[in-house]
Amino acid sequence: MEQKVITVTVNMNMDEKTLEDKVFELEKLVEALDGEVVLNLTQNKSSIDKAFYIGKGKVSEIKDYCEKLDVKVVVFNNELTGSQVKNLEEIIGVRVIDRTNLILDIFNERARTKEAKLQVKLAKLKYTLPRLSALRSGFSRQQGGIGGKGVGEQQIELDRRTINREISSITAQLKEIEKNRNEIRKKRINSKEPMISLVGYTNAGKSTLINKLIAYGKDENTEIKEVFVKDMLFATLDTYVREGILFSGSKAMYVDTVGFVSDIPHNLVESFKSTLEEIKYSDLILHVVDISNVNVDEQIKITNDMIKKLECEDKKVIYVFNKVDKLEDENIKLQYANVENKVFISAKSDEDIVFLLKEIEKVLFSSSIKTKLLIPYDKQKIMSNILNDYTPELVEHLENGTFLEVILKKDDYEIYKGYEVNEG
Repeated sequence: MEQKVITVTVNMNMDEKTLEDKVFELEKLVEALDGEVVLNLTQNKSSIDKAFYIGKGKVSEIKDYCEKLDVKVVVFNNELTGSQVKNLEEIIGVRVIDRTNLILDIFNERARTKEAKLQVKLAKLKYTLPRLSALRSGFSRQQGGIGGKGVGEQQIELDRRTINREISSITAQLKEIEKNRNEIRKKRINSKEPMISLVGYTNAGKSTLINKLIAYGKDENTEIKEVFVKDMLFATLDTYVREGILFSGSKAMYVDTVGFVSDIPHNLVESFKSTLEEIKYSDLILHVVDISNVNVDEQIKITNDMIKKLECEDKKVIYVFNKVDKLEDENIKLQYANVENKVFISAKSDEDIVFLLKEIEKVLFSSSIKTKLLIPYDKQKIMSNILNDYTPELVEHLENGTFLEVILKKDDYEIYKGYEVNEG
């Protein structure tokens, strides 16, 4: 059963559009945890109240609304201190959480793998540590619903020493997992298959798109390990790697990453940094954008800021403007006419997927070299190396060796150019 929620947003010099966007997104975050927003409250303030964040008169107003509307949870769009939460709860008489805590609870609910669960738990512990003296009850709260299923539902009170020990333990476990992932990553890098990372705002359609890309060129009887898809914020948290086939028949590895959101909690970014760093090893980034979203420009900016934080701004990028089937005004596309390397698609359209795959090859291999090689039959090791890393466009067995037409990365071209056929 859904819990009734009131959201509170303090406006510190935001324009009307930005304020609307912030309120709308918070409502969607609440809905992601099956909450029902019955009222969105805003207050314009030039300075923050140290005790309550908002003015005391507004606190009384919220208390009245909670009683009239039978509200059990109040969610603030701004990050609160432990003492502010405590003071607000004492007066209002219901559970009070801030946006950061809400996102942490969503992540906790969505975490499936051991690594994701540890990452969320680490972020939650770091969030709680500076608030411990004010909150006291820490992780021992047992209230259900939104904000009630945070990481560490222990029935004993956690003190600073306990939390710090747990932080050290989790950090060590994550380092071990990262070490194993680095070994797997090395094998992928050595395979020479291009790595393509999908990044973007949460619910932009990345998971739907990756499922279509890995299904391309596969027989209907071939089992495809799809990633989870659902129309909600943060439907998936784990980083998935799947093999697919490009338009030319060459293999590629696709990486699906956790979606971004505005003002994503710092501790979450830090905790998930090791998995997000898969993007660093990509040959190409697909920046997936929901072009039908009213906040599309802000979402593009937030994703680009995160790419910059990860020091990946120099990577090749294709802007994939997704969900064109939901566009009410086609002229919106004109706003992005000057964006280099872009496609407008619906991930549901097979025709659009082919169009995207062609663009991927065009950008991915822009620095690659198409060549013709003749590999003597006594150089089978070289032949084997090429076939392990590439899918040639043409293979012919001639009297004096195997003839190949193949697109090579620049570094590999330098290795094999001694076998190049000069038709001049």
